[in-house]
Amino acid sequence: MCQNKGFALETKENILYSNNRGSDSVIYPSIDKLLNVAGSKYLLVNLISKRIDEMEKLKNYQMSEEEYVSKKDIGKALEEIAKGYVKIKAD
Repeated sequence: MCQNKGFALETKENILYSNNRGSDSVIYPSIDKLLNVAGSKYLLVNLISKRIDEMEKLKNYQMSEEEYVSKKDIGKALEEIAKGYVKIKAD
């Protein structure tokens, strides 16, 4: 575990957990990894939004339920982007 500006981070199976405000919140996947895929925060937000819409409307997931760390669609979308299952199509 490492101390970082008022909150503790610990690693469990390559996942960072923040013990901030008395509850655990996941910091996975890292923003740096996601920005390497998308190139900018603007594109990343749009990609996440479109992927969540697809998940909710079509119930289409790229991985099996057991492979996801996250329980919510936003986390699942982030995981798919980080693993390269979802990519930005160039015009």
